[in-house]
Amino acid sequence: TQVMAGPYCAMLLADMGARVIKVEPPRGDATRHMAGGTGTESAAFNAVNRGKLGVVLDLANDEARAAVRRLAATADILVENFRPGVMDRFGLDYRTLAQAHPGLIYASISGYGQTGPWAAKGGFDLVAQGVTGIMSVTGEPGRPPVKAGIPVTDLGAGLFALAGILAALYHRDRTGRGQHIDTSLGDAGLALSVWEATEYFGGRGIPGPLGSAHRMSAPYQAVRCGDGYITLGAANQRTFEEIIRSSGMSEE
Repeated sequence: TQVMAGPYCAMLLADMGARVIKVEPPRGDATRHMAGGTGTESAAFNAVNRGKLGVVLDLANDEARAAVRRLAATADILVENFRPGVMDRFGLDYRTLAQAHPGLIYASISGYGQTGPWAAKGGFDLVAQGVTGIMSVTGEPGRPPVKAGIPVTDLGAGLFALAGILAALYHRDRTGRGQHIDTSLGDAGLALSVWEATEYFGGRGIPGPLGSAHRMSAPYQAVRCGDGYITLGAANQRTFEEIIRSSGMSEE
């Protein structure tokens, strides 16, 4: 795996106690060379790769691919986030590896999934936020599109892959067989747009940006006070009434 979505998924497996071996190309993961890095070390790399062992393998080399096959033959899980088709060209796709190791759990994370008209497109968090509409509902009304402050589709795809892996482990305990998990940045962006889908399918039109406000509850946002901002959350009738009482306002 490389950059964020795949490494984040594998790092969480390491946090849970898995022995994780990260396979990097000779040039290293791209995050090693991001801003603030020194040599081959960077905060960006360490943020999503803690707890892992590492090996350098050039997958364009026959011997390197054979080494990956040997690793996969002894592994419970393989996680990859190349574009669809890349692992096939290397002969390291799920179908090939599962022939020798039917219990292998193989998780693929991509921009837009392993099938469909956009499968071959590369995926970046910023682009996926735009494609899935997250940028159109973030920010203030009447202002330009804004991305979410965190890489929500990258991290969301990693988390959905992790959930699939854990479910596949349970399935394998019962059946002895692994599975191929397919998730993507696009999947994550759509799946996390819960309130926006609620607004649209509830007949309230196409969602737009609301600043810090909530689509279904009020007051539920950042509120400016005399000495700065507070976040005020009245997500149900009880908390709304409590806010009214504590503020000294009338309930009428």
